[in-house]
Amino acid sequence: MAKKNDTDKLSELLASFNGDLLKEDAPQYFNDDSIRVERILLDMVRPDPIQPRRVLPEKTHLAFHENRLTPSQALREMVQVAQVAARQRGRPFSNLLELLPDPEREDEGDVKHTPEEELLRELVNLAVTIRDDGQVNPITVIDVTEGVTRLYRIETGERRYWSAWLLRDFLPGYEGDGMIDCIVVPADRSSVFRQAKENTARKGLSAIAMARQAALLLLTVNSYEIPAYAVNNDFYRQALDLRIPRGAGETIYSAMGGIGRMRFGQFKALLGLSDEALDLADRHNIDEGILRHVLTLQQVDQFEMLQHVIHHNLTVKQVQQICEQGLIEEIVNLEQPPKSVKFVKTVFKELEKQTPQDFAQAAVKERGDLHMARAYLKKLEQFARQAWQHLPEEDM
Repeated sequence: MAKKNDTDKLSELLASFNGDLLKEDAPQYFNDDSIRVERILLDMVRPDPIQPRRVLPEKTHLAFHENRLTPSQALREMVQVAQVAARQRGRPFSNLLELLPDPEREDEGDVKHTPEEELLRELVNLAVTIRDDGQVNPITVIDVTEGVTRLYRIETGERRYWSAWLLRDFLPGYEGDGMIDCIVVPADRSSVFRQAKENTARKGLSAIAMARQAALLLLTVNSYEIPAYAVNNDFYRQALDLRIPRGAGETIYSAMGGIGRMRFGQFKALLGLSDEALDLADRHNIDEGILRHVLTLQQVDQFEMLQHVIHHNLTVKQVQQICEQGLIEEIVNLEQPPKSVKFVKTVFKELEKQTPQDFAQAAVKERGDLHMARAYLKKLEQFARQAWQHLPEEDM
């Protein structure tokens, strides 16, 4: 729940950020005696769990921040997802260096990589640059040390962090000491505004990341507590019912790259998409102009529509026409998935609803005999084992 609006606190927050804007040379940290530059062990640094820009796939992101995966395990999952995507398109790889651009390939510029491949290519390229040329730009971290346990949370530079882990654990030729250069900011100087400014100043955020960024700024100026753990989309959706307090508008718009009120509202509205649509749109960096029209559909149709957008490379105008005229069902009917895909979807959905005990009892009832039910389950087990053998092998 929101806390009671604290005008003095809001004024102090905005004044702090506006003071940073008035300093001409970025980063502004070096004019502050409380800011220091250190080399810190990678193991002591953690990404910000609510950073609007996602580096890890959503499921891996949540598992990592819930401490169910180490950094190396999270990267391994990312690599495996990219390997499967690449293999399905006839370009398998076993060595990460194979992902780097090959100028000798005539069709290099014509290859359309999946989002998973593209992200991994960027991280590998950055890792190789750090290996060959050193870390030119430090990452910015917040000192969240408690007691004797030193711990730092990334404010900006998460891609450099993951590239450093790639370099340390996955790429050949690493001779480093497991440390990373950091600009260390005291905990009381952390700023969601500064993070937003850095996000929009560097490689552009996806439309969904911009929506998360808008939500974080809105929640902050409305005195909501910003957690230090991973959250689901419902946390960001709280911003849908919030307004910008008087006097905070220009500062928020400036932090998001100088956008206007209407543009801010368009990004904020995207938080109303379904979870599945949000994830797909974020991974494929779908344009806000397209998502604006997809938002008018029922949530059950949004994911389906975005799949068609990606598969057919639909334009904003085409999507607008389909959504306004209710033509999505016609597209679905023109491109029915194979029966095997429907079967698997049905099985997976039902498995999530049933317990093994329910399934066993239903098998006995359906077959009418205990021995027949056991034979049926044995056949099902053999079928699953054979299907397992046809899955792509894990190369890494």
